[in-house]
Amino acid sequence: MILNTLQDLVMSFIELFAQMAPYLLLGFFLAGVLHVIIPRDRMIKYLGKSNFRSVFLGTLVGIPLPLCSCGVIPTGISLYKDGASKGATNSFLISTPQTGVDSVLVTYSMLGLPFALIRPIAAFISGIAGGVITNKTTEPTQMTEVEEEISSSDQSVWKRLFQYAFVDFMQDIYKWLLIGIVIAAGISVLVPDDFFVEYLNQPLLSMVVILLVSIPMYVCATGSIPIAAVLMLKGLSPGAAFVFLMAGPATNAATISVIRKSMGNKSLWAFLISIVGMALLFGYIINTFLPINWFDLSSIAPVHHHEEISILEWTSATILAVLILNLFRLRWFSKKNASFAVMSDGEKQFRVNGMTCNHCKSTVEKNLAKIEGLSKVHADFVSNTVTVSGDDIDAESIERLINELGYDFKGEA
Repeated sequence: MILNTLQDLVMSFIELFAQMAPYLLLGFFLAGVLHVIIPRDRMIKYLGKSNFRSVFLGTLVGIPLPLCSCGVIPTGISLYKDGASKGATNSFLISTPQTGVDSVLVTYSMLGLPFALIRPIAAFISGIAGGVITNKTTEPTQMTEVEEEISSSDQSVWKRLFQYAFVDFMQDIYKWLLIGIVIAAGISVLVPDDFFVEYLNQPLLSMVVILLVSIPMYVCATGSIPIAAVLMLKGLSPGAAFVFLMAGPATNAATISVIRKSMGNKSLWAFLISIVGMALLFGYIINTFLPINWFDLSSIAPVHHHEEISILEWTSATILAVLILNLFRLRWFSKKNASFAVMSDGEKQFRVNGMTCNHCKSTVEKNLAKIEGLSKVHADFVSNTVTVSGDDIDAESIERLINELGYDFKGEA
């Protein structure tokens, strides 16, 4: 009995992983393209005023960006501290984690075209709503002068593209992606068919329950997809599944805490009201007004039917598995090197909790580099350390800035 269950769990995981793999690889590549062509350091110029234009641009820029749910927090707060308005920052924080080029492709592969189209539309409308509410309820922020940064990278465009797509960005989401697939496989095997029909057969009640679970939960936009697909196959309504797809990636306890600390209670309430309101509104529209056959997964999601995996899926899954194993290798070497690191004169190392991805790393490095007296900054999210060098290392300034970005400064290592 136990062996059969374990076998079913493994097979379910493999089928989900293989089905997602071709779209994930394409999505990662497109994420690399966006990383190369979008000048992030110049975005602030267009996001500084507390008007509709900055909110619109903050939302528009955020939708395709391949930022994970944890990476968007320091990026958004960094934009705010560099001069972006509260409204534009909130619109960016709302729209960005809900969707991206990678998650749209995987949504299409597992949930079909309607969901793939509705997700970015909902992200756009909720981002606009959140930004407008923020501008109406908060004081305008004082614009700061933005210095345009010039890239000094000697790497070729293609090298930067592939480095970001298949190392940096993958490193940010692979853990949560695998966790999402494991959870989906577990639900598929262990939860009885029609479970949600029997226990959550009221559409509005199911949406509210899913919403309450989703708000504090951490799940990335791509990792939420297999979970939503399996929940629907177990009888959850399409509207409730969409609430999970929207509210899960957009909110979590860390995001709520950082927004409150950095931009105040009014900005936080605008953030939550727009996400909660729009998630329930779109869930209601899906359940009430859209044809139910649009959301029929019987011909899409293979995990419930144990269909044969195609050659393309096997090949893509193998490539993706090799890339993920490489990330484990890099992580192991990073921890090993950190444990043998020796500080030289003029260097100090600090413990910083809360850095979980390469966007966290780059945000910490970029902001600490602005502190006078520091000549070099290196952050390592694997070992949770920040190493700085310079003639005048001011630990209090470093602590204050790190805490403002939403991380937890723990003192000298």
